[in-house]
Amino acid sequence: MKLRLLPAFAVLTLAFAFASADAADAPKPLKVLLITGGCCHDYAKQKDILKEGIEKRANVVVDQIHTDDKSTKPPLPIYGNPDYAKGYDVIIHDECAAGISDQSVVEGVLAPHRAGIPGVNLHCAMHCYRIGNANDPVTDLDAPHAFWFQYLGLQSSGHGPQEPIAVSFLDKEHPISKGLADWTTIKEEHYNNIKILDTAHPLAHGLQKVKVKTKQADGTETVEEKSVDWVDIWTNLYQGKTRVFSTTLGHNNETVASDEYLNLVTRGVLWAAGHLNDDGTPATGYGPGGK
Repeated sequence: MKLRLLPAFAVLTLAFAFASADAADAPKPLKVLLITGGCCHDYAKQKDILKEGIEKRANVVVDQIHTDDKSTKPPLPIYGNPDYAKGYDVIIHDECAAGISDQSVVEGVLAPHRAGIPGVNLHCAMHCYRIGNANDPVTDLDAPHAFWFQYLGLQSSGHGPQEPIAVSFLDKEHPISKGLADWTTIKEEHYNNIKILDTAHPLAHGLQKVKVKTKQADGTETVEEKSVDWVDIWTNLYQGKTRVFSTTLGHNNETVASDEYLNLVTRGVLWAAGHLNDDGTPATGYGPGGK
């Protein structure tokens, strides 16, 4: 009986060894830090929409730093801590901190990205950490005024009324946009483009129709429809080494929860981390469930 059981036991032991080896070789989930809070948005819900949506679409674990403070100077614990991103593969900035302009604080937020940790920036992150007048186009990249815009690759200072945005991809062959269809959002904020830096690579632009009122000399008002066309999805190579993905879309919960948005952001995360295939699919081991 013992002689008959030995081969079966040996097979089971060998199978277990192979399974253990496969598990050890399997890619570990990407560690992503999502930062939310501040003015003007429903971050309490959006942080969970993003976490659930990204983790569902990729082999990613999203940790959160969040504050319910709705001021333009939210008390996020990353401020004054240049090591806040230690141990993470990608940082998602989705905070709205338009009132924070202290140079030392801004440089602390940028420290991990200057060291090479990739970044993903959503919506109001484009209007954070502005030193000086955001409407003044960046000219000197070494000046503090340029610090945050240099990281983003695009300078924006504001937006118009909420109206639908027709999103059209400009580079349909980029891994992030490959196979993604153009779409039209619900009523959304459309961020302006003060300047697109040379390091940025536009992926999509948005066309939004807005009504403009003009007061005539006789006191009457005329209303005309105007088309506003801005880049709203792009990549950037920060300081020649750090991958950065950004989109100005994502004001309302319905937009953030849409498949179009979550698919786009997930691809942005994977691309920034270097785990997105040329055809837009996750690299082996980084798809849903580690596939």
